[in-house]
Amino acid sequence: MVTLNQLEVLLRVLEHQGFSGAAKSLFMSQPSVSNHIRNLENSCGIQLVHRTSAGARPTPAGEVVAEHARQVFAVMDSLERTVAGFRGLGGGRLVLAGTTTLGTYLLPRLVADFSTRAPKVRCEIRVGNEDAVESWLLRGEVALGLCAGTPRDEQLVSQGMFEEAMVLVAEPQTPLAGRALTPPDLRNQRFLMREAGSATRHLQEETLRAWGLDDAEQWDMWGPGTLKQAVCEGLGVALLSEHVARYEIAAGMLADLTVSPAPPKRTVSLVRRSDRVLTPPEQAFAELVRAVAEWPS
Repeated sequence: MVTLNQLEVLLRVLEHQGFSGAAKSLFMSQPSVSNHIRNLENSCGIQLVHRTSAGARPTPAGEVVAEHARQVFAVMDSLERTVAGFRGLGGGRLVLAGTTTLGTYLLPRLVADFSTRAPKVRCEIRVGNEDAVESWLLRGEVALGLCAGTPRDEQLVSQGMFEEAMVLVAEPQTPLAGRALTPPDLRNQRFLMREAGSATRHLQEETLRAWGLDDAEQWDMWGPGTLKQAVCEGLGVALLSEHVARYEIAAGMLADLTVSPAPPKRTVSLVRRSDRVLTPPEQAFAELVRAVAEWPS
């Protein structure tokens, strides 16, 4: 018998292209994830997932089952949102997403504020790169997303909330600290970059082009935490959100470099699917974000 848990596990395995990533996102052990997939394949009587050295990929049958699973969860989500409409803020669920920087450093603060106003609403935060957040929004898995910039898909609409600055950071002992720098002063530096698909990566590349340094040495790092630690260890310099680096700068673990022209600012946008009717909790959270004039302290 096919269960909803099995279908959810299948979707996570395909989303993360592997059993390990699915297990982490579901807070399950990898053997448990494998067991769910095995039981689902036994129930369907056919292989659904290819296990390859490059990761987990759906078989043709797996693609069909996954698409039906998405439809099942879309119907359930619609049912839950319809029922929530009768409860107002007295219950229900609020599922939000943010790109890595925003989901890690901003969304928890906003959700904490929201939860004091609607303590009976169960909240969930998803964090991924720009591509992942847009995919979740398009599939209806999340109601609202916080992204840097304008979404690419025409089904998504966005509203700019406020701006955040980017800062160039280096190890504290760098001879570049305490000087007024221009782009030529950075020509021999190695730039540490966020992973492809990251909103921060797009702005890093845009800034290097504007500085005439797009041919500078670049090393990829996954996630803001890895990027900050790599800079602390002296592997290079990096452009980061001012909010990602502020604690390390204040503690003297990173040096904030002054460059002219300064890196461009970016707009934090609230994104949703254009045809989605928001539930009372979703509408209340959107109104809370719209009332924020600047990054909350």
